[in-house]
Amino acid sequence: MGLDILIKNGRIMDGTGSPWLPGELGIKDGKITKIRAKLGDSAEQVIDAAGDIVCPGFIDMHSHSDTYLPLSGEMESYIRQGITTCVTGMCGSSLAPIPPGREKEAKQHFTETFPLFDQVTIIWNTYAEYLQEMAKIPCFLNTLYFVGLDMLLFAGQPGSENRPPTTEELSKMKAFLEEAMKAGTFGLSTGLLYPPQAYVKIEDIIELARVVADYNGLYFSHIRDEGAHLIDAVKECIEIVEKSGCIGGQIAHHKVDGKAYWGASKTTLQLIEEANDRGVSVTCDQYPYNRSMTTLSTLLPPWAHEGGHEQLLERLQDAKVLNQIQKEITTSQGKWENIIQLNGYDRIYLAQTFTGKWKPYEAKSLAEITRIRKGKDAFDTLIEILVDEQAACWMTVEGIGDEDICRIMTSRYQMFGTDGAGIRRDPNHGTVHPRFYGTFPRVLRRYVREEKILTLEAAIRKMTAFPAQRLGLQNRGLLREGMWADIVIFDPNTVADKATFEHSHEFPDGIPYVIVNGKLVVENDTIHKVFPGKVIRRQN
Repeated sequence: MGLDILIKNGRIMDGTGSPWLPGELGIKDGKITKIRAKLGDSAEQVIDAAGDIVCPGFIDMHSHSDTYLPLSGEMESYIRQGITTCVTGMCGSSLAPIPPGREKEAKQHFTETFPLFDQVTIIWNTYAEYLQEMAKIPCFLNTLYFVGLDMLLFAGQPGSENRPPTTEELSKMKAFLEEAMKAGTFGLSTGLLYPPQAYVKIEDIIELARVVADYNGLYFSHIRDEGAHLIDAVKECIEIVEKSGCIGGQIAHHKVDGKAYWGASKTTLQLIEEANDRGVSVTCDQYPYNRSMTTLSTLLPPWAHEGGHEQLLERLQDAKVLNQIQKEITTSQGKWENIIQLNGYDRIYLAQTFTGKWKPYEAKSLAEITRIRKGKDAFDTLIEILVDEQAACWMTVEGIGDEDICRIMTSRYQMFGTDGAGIRRDPNHGTVHPRFYGTFPRVLRRYVREEKILTLEAAIRKMTAFPAQRLGLQNRGLLREGMWADIVIFDPNTVADKATFEHSHEFPDGIPYVIVNGKLVVENDTIHKVFPGKVIRRQN
């Protein structure tokens, strides 16, 4: 029997961090069957890699693709940058569990921050049912799932209230989490910056994480603060992993936000090092940009979100409350990540909007929008946008220093994640962060080829074998005979990101071939309408 695909004349880089070797690689029935210096086998398709790098498919360790997946599995922005597997359910946000009878409420909950979700019909309740439905969606690439604290609060019914869960509610949350772990999720994720997750105390998170530990799962966290209280937030994450007994923890999109705190990564990386030295496995992921992206309403103090979305919108119409919000932002009252104080309105840019009024202002800073519209001040502009958009809009924030980016990137505990989503190239998505399209090629262009922060071998390991090891994936992340054929072929001399903050929907250059589970999905800038992606479940 001949091969399905034969790759020849490439430089094989297996993902381990070793230098490339010349060789040929054969694929049959979705798996890598042979890797030799020369293969004499016939093949249905022969790819002449012509000196390009042949390496494992990239694993995105932090994505929000699960929000978009029910709309379409055509993750063009991901497959074109070489991502073959993405981790979802991040920052405490997942699409399950949903108790029976609360589907309409859940849909409204998701639509509050992502209006396009209004097109989705929710037909699942348990996490097992959710994964079954996701597996039915034709998808370009593989997905795996974490259960989010936000949905555990929703299902267990503390909801958006600023209070600890009762003993009964915590028991419900643990039961929902256990069901998700049995269904094949990889662990628990939290987004402790965001209400109502911000209201949850460490003791309750540890109690939930103990359920994850019982199933050898992981704890992933968008930590409570990435600015003034970054050090304490990293310590909290490590404490949760250590006291719960989880097999490992991951600090999401590790960064230092705010110029006043640049350099703090020296301390955070030392804390991670010390944790590992005493037997607590903690790692981190990172995107290679100096801007973050999140909801515009995150600029408000946590108490403004108490009681949920409708109460937030009511507060935005109350002059007395707005005066209090503005005062708190200006004076930095309270222990919360005050992004306006950290970076200023001139470094906060409007991104995704969903009404026509503000579309022309996407990619402009709140300060610039205020000048263009001859507004009173940027705070008034912020509130006007939130009211018009029903608080369902997004921003990018320029608050990360290059020195911290490079220091974190060269840590042996770091790997890469987009913190974006795999989407179709569709103007309806509005202006997104360029990381949706360019994360991995940007690393290969800027930080490997141009600035030489990483060797090519080290970068590929951080994109492939290391994340696979962290997730416990035994048959992906390396080029080995018998493993799934998730493969990227790229030209190290021309690979480059093209997406920018102003023009975000741009595919990269220099990645001519992407193979997922043995199927050729990308071929010379053409995306084939084949859908070999699988839902990957953790093995209990």
